[in-house]
Amino acid sequence: MNQPATTRRQLLATAAAAAVIGAAGSALGSPAVAAGHRNRARAMLRKMSVEDKVGQLFVVEVNGQTSDQAHPKNEELFGVSTPEEIITKYRPGGVIYFDARRGSDNLREPRQVARLSNGLQRAALRTGARVPLHVSTDQEGGSVVYRMLEPATQLPGNMALAAGALDASTDDVRRAAEIIGAELAAMGINQNYAPVADVNVNPDNPVIGVRSFGENPDLCSSLVSAAIRGYHDGDTATAAKHFPGHGDTNVDSHYGLPEIPHTREELEELDLPPFRAAIARGVDTIMTAHIVVPALDSSGAPATMSRPIITGLLREELGYDGLIVTDALDMAGASEEFPPDVAPVRALKAGVDQLVLAPEMDTAHAAVLAAVRSGEISAERLNASVLRILEHKLRRGLFPKPYVDEERAARLVGSEAHLRDAAAITDRTMTLVRNENGTLPLSGTERRVLVTGWGGDRLDTLAGLIAKRPGQRTTTLDTGNSPTEAVISEAVQAAGEHDLVVVLSNLADGGSDKGAAQATLVRSLTDSGTPTVAVGVRNPYDVNRFPKVPAYLATFSYGPPTLVSLARALYGDITPGGKLPVTIPTAKDPAKALYPYGHGLTY
Repeated sequence: MNQPATTRRQLLATAAAAAVIGAAGSALGSPAVAAGHRNRARAMLRKMSVEDKVGQLFVVEVNGQTSDQAHPKNEELFGVSTPEEIITKYRPGGVIYFDARRGSDNLREPRQVARLSNGLQRAALRTGARVPLHVSTDQEGGSVVYRMLEPATQLPGNMALAAGALDASTDDVRRAAEIIGAELAAMGINQNYAPVADVNVNPDNPVIGVRSFGENPDLCSSLVSAAIRGYHDGDTATAAKHFPGHGDTNVDSHYGLPEIPHTREELEELDLPPFRAAIARGVDTIMTAHIVVPALDSSGAPATMSRPIITGLLREELGYDGLIVTDALDMAGASEEFPPDVAPVRALKAGVDQLVLAPEMDTAHAAVLAAVRSGEISAERLNASVLRILEHKLRRGLFPKPYVDEERAARLVGSEAHLRDAAAITDRTMTLVRNENGTLPLSGTERRVLVTGWGGDRLDTLAGLIAKRPGQRTTTLDTGNSPTEAVISEAVQAAGEHDLVVVLSNLADGGSDKGAAQATLVRSLTDSGTPTVAVGVRNPYDVNRFPKVPAYLATFSYGPPTLVSLARALYGDITPGGKLPVTIPTAKDPAKALYPYGHGLTY
């Protein structure tokens, strides 16, 4: 006899909750501790005003390097001058840090970041219900989504770590997350929006790619779990993203609204396992995706705004009772379809708890406050989210004094121990995909080396590392992300004047021609007669556009530590040991494998 659907959901929820409480390293702790946090959170909730509660639902950006620094962008976005004034005006539940590329310029050096965090926490504890802040950022590792550069320790991204872990243990994944988490926590950043739990099954995915652990849901589940454990060991809260899975799309949700074509069965097989693993490991937060998933919600609403996906699937079926946060609401996947006064209300009604980067904050805040006062968002619904937020902050130890030691931040961030471990981890991610006629490793023979292709100052960095070796003379030629025919001809001519070419490719940054000109460059250099080594410094799939190149290494990243490991691999100081965590299809027929999952050569 079949059970009623509600009973099945209750059983699933109970099982998931038990798994969370029982997981090693769970963020929730013992049932007794969790009950204590809930009781204290309820007592706090009873003393909060409606304005206090609504403020807790928002995660806002602040602009500037200190809490009392006036910044014109704060005036533009919020109508006040300083980060402190933003906290006073909105009483937000959290802030999110960015680097200078967005203009926020929050992250310069460890003491400064710790001082900013302390100043914002002091402002929060002077305001309203005196609730400390989630201080968050996106420090995923790798070269795609990161906020803090040196002196912070630079770690490989997920796909690189997966390449190193495929035939090994998960220790490097856990340790990499622990280092990132410990350094963030030292600077007062108590929430990292990581790890990415998406399963990248689409080589043309423009937004996930190397941010994913790969195409295998079992591997992704194992490594997501290891990463969560590592972040918790480093004393930083975690966020699995982007629910229910952003791995099969060719649209970037920053610029449009993707649709995921998977059936419910495919979602269960491919997309959901890493999120189930994250829940079982005790993930603190799950971040929603701005994607349409017709198999889960036929209305066409993106997951962030979908009650069947957020409440029906994540809360009720998967039994998740931690925080749910939106991906940035200023992304086109949310903002193009939903105006600033609609998106936050829709997301809350769908079941999310926190709203990240709501555009036109005055409008968004007023809309949520009005929806609460009118009953469109019930008091019960509001209280449920605020209760989760308070419990999370209690669980993470943010009460009563959420401050950090600024001098300790300076000592810990980029410490020798962290840098040493990061270098060893990065060495183990080097993946040799093709090596015809024993092109690699390079001998110590004197040679003239042309370092060219995509990369700007990265080319200079690599050339400098090679030039330090006896008998190696280097020339750099930056051909840009979309080289013209004239530039390609110049590179071929230069190749003829050298004994070896090392060419970096990043077709994902290929300009309007989507990497076609870069691929032509590598093919032309291959045909020049000079031995050529191509290096895919982002997506490993690049090689299917120039499959006859004599040697091809995948590094999955192009940060300075990766380039150091690359130079060591080229000359045989280390033996490449990485294995592909994705299949590289042929360019003509995506159903055929050029290099299979798990492929990797060695010396």
